[in-house]
Amino acid sequence: MEADPYDALGVPRTATDKEIKAAFKKLARKHHPDLNPDDKAAEEKFKEISAAHDLLGNKEQRRRFDAGEIDASGAQRPQERFYRDFADGSVFSTHAAQDGFGSNEELAEFLASAFAGGARRSRGARPARGQDTTYALRVAFEDVASGATRTVTLPDGATLNVTIPEGAEDRQMLRLPGQGGPGFAGGPPGDAFVELHVDPHAIFRRKDDNIHLEVPVTLKEAVLGARIMVPTIGGPVTVTVPKGSNSGSTLRLRDRGIRNRKTGQRGHQLITLKVVLPAAEEPELVRFLEAWEPKTAQDPRREMLA
Repeated sequence: MEADPYDALGVPRTATDKEIKAAFKKLARKHHPDLNPDDKAAEEKFKEISAAHDLLGNKEQRRRFDAGEIDASGAQRPQERFYRDFADGSVFSTHAAQDGFGSNEELAEFLASAFAGGARRSRGARPARGQDTTYALRVAFEDVASGATRTVTLPDGATLNVTIPEGAEDRQMLRLPGQGGPGFAGGPPGDAFVELHVDPHAIFRRKDDNIHLEVPVTLKEAVLGARIMVPTIGGPVTVTVPKGSNSGSTLRLRDRGIRNRKTGQRGHQLITLKVVLPAAEEPELVRFLEAWEPKTAQDPRREMLA
């Protein structure tokens, strides 16, 4: 028995189209097979909510379901006939009337359509646009930083190629025209919408179009200055650590960030230095610091204790 589509999406029968779509998106993010690999229960739940959204997302299909004309699977329900329908006795004169059709001609047309695989359009049917479909796709940080093409596996096992534009953002929705559900009675197909879920990077952190990176430097490099190699999304580059740098000092690499999708301009990479002490004992450094008297008195915690 098909589940009630309203129950499947967790919405009341008075829900608006917007509320139905929002409920589906929320559940799709939770149960999509790509986000729940090898979880059969999640896969079945995703199929259930997808079928419910396909039905309720179509105004005509929803009207027919609410009116009892079709069931939760979209199949035609047998028409219930009451005693008053047979008051004049004439309806018993044809098999069509007994089966819930207005005439033999209507019954014949229905059977012809059914046994021809739906190729013959039923009387009065109008072309209707197919349902829009929504999917979630988990992608790597590098995919949105440089652009890529990835594949979405649909519930029925089919695949959908998705082009990820350079500079795309987490939770961004991509629209694939004509890649949704098939049209009805010759109507155009719907669109597919793919929501991107960007995995965090191990060392890079994105903020707008800029990329932030914390880079450790040795005490000697910080005090005396140095030329060091640092990673960027385009590959390692050499940067100069100024003499006398401190933890928290920031260096900027121009145009090494994310390309803005609207302007085409790249953001920057901001490097925050972190001074690290030697991992092993350094007796000479200890002796130097014990004998060293700074020329300028310094209390780095003064503002914290004020």
